[in-house]
Amino acid sequence: MTEEIRVRPIAAGDWDAITALESRAYSPLGLSEGRPALESRVRASPSTCFALDVGRQLAGYLLALPYPESEYPELRGTERGPARPTGNLHLHDIVVAEHLRHRGLARHLLRRLTATARSLGYDRISLIAVGGSETFWAGRGFVPRRGGPPPAGYGPTAVYMARAIPAGAGADADTDLRARSGTEPSTDTEKWTDTSAQVA
Repeated sequence: MTEEIRVRPIAAGDWDAITALESRAYSPLGLSEGRPALESRVRASPSTCFALDVGRQLAGYLLALPYPESEYPELRGTERGPARPTGNLHLHDIVVAEHLRHRGLARHLLRRLTATARSLGYDRISLIAVGGSETFWAGRGFVPRRGGPPPAGYGPTAVYMARAIPAGAGADADTDLRARSGTEPSTDTEKWTDTSAQVA
């Protein structure tokens, strides 16, 4: 891939493309939220939501917002105002365009999220693994919360997971995301339809 890859804040003109990506990724799982819910996540925490460009094309996005540990957004619900202060940053959603998957592009979004979370003083990142993606996220250092019912509204196999953010501004984000798996993010298969943290 020779085109420039850029991670940037989400802009008003991105929403048609983001909504289309989200629908294609999550409608088959019955987890698509729709544009009002997605926009509300960004309004709640614009500094922790990002778009991914490849060349001049929007190729993916990531939505994360502060939520207290073990809590998460209501699927299809909208956020009510700015996010509440907490030490936990919840990775709600990450999608890469279908024709650009399997190229390691999502690592750019995850690297930005980790660096941003660290710089803003968060202690942990949480998510909800859906569509059988628990093993994928476990390979990136996320640990499942055991006991109790699955997160409400995310399907019967949904699993709430979290990981600590390593201290130190000089820590390498790819190493952080590689976690215990020993797998280089640049060669990982991206299955974002299955591994997105929808309301995660």
